[in-house]
Amino acid sequence: MTWSAGQKYLGEFLGTFVLLFSITGGVIFTVGYGGFDPAARVTLASLSIGFGAIAAIYVFGDISGAHINPAVTIGFLVAGRFKAKDVVPYIVAQLAGAIVAVAAVAGVAYGYSGVWSIATGSTVALAAQGYSGNGSPYLYSVGSVFLLEVVITFVLVLVVLFTTRTESFAKNLAPIAIGLVILMVNLVAIPADGASANPARSFAPAILSAYFSGDQWAIQQDWIFWVAPIVGAIIAGVIDRVLRTPTGDPAAPAAGSA
Repeated sequence: MTWSAGQKYLGEFLGTFVLLFSITGGVIFTVGYGGFDPAARVTLASLSIGFGAIAAIYVFGDISGAHINPAVTIGFLVAGRFKAKDVVPYIVAQLAGAIVAVAAVAGVAYGYSGVWSIATGSTVALAAQGYSGNGSPYLYSVGSVFLLEVVITFVLVLVVLFTTRTESFAKNLAPIAIGLVILMVNLVAIPADGASANPARSFAPAILSAYFSGDQWAIQQDWIFWVAPIVGAIIAGVIDRVLRTPTGDPAAPAAGSA
């Protein structure tokens, strides 16, 4: 079946909505449990986004490819498996879906005054990722966070690119593989910088946090969660080209995430 451009963009909007609602909801709604163990919250947040990604890819993969991540879109472009004319509309749809999802989480939190006061203060910002300085609670240096985001995004996009090749023996299980690598990435990186590997995931909470609380640290630091993931995605795209099969795979559907 051939999907229209509008249907593909809507698929990206909805898929990213599912992803961001999963992770931001997992972070915000657990605030209501006093004394919730930090390690348990990291695990819950990682599971939430991993399973949310699997669901979104299975639902929207056939429609838009379910990139649900600007870095994945750029990785497919560099790999020669995505049309340049669709890059900007995909990214705009992803950002819009992310912003609406975080706003929905904030709307739910509004019904619980204790959670609302925290969510509109620091916790939405904490879901936005950061590095030391500018009032951020994260302690790792900008250089460490940059390297971390390059590496985790490289791993994520590489898994997406290779598992969605038409000749891949694992292509039918690609959504599960991608969801599991997202879970792993979050388990590893949340304690260091909040874990992004997805510019939309960082941008939306940062924007809403600045709007609700007036705290600017997340949006001031958001640049690194664009630049580093894009660098990682470009490297993954180049590797995909280098390790392309002799017949090539230019028309492979892009089932991505993250």
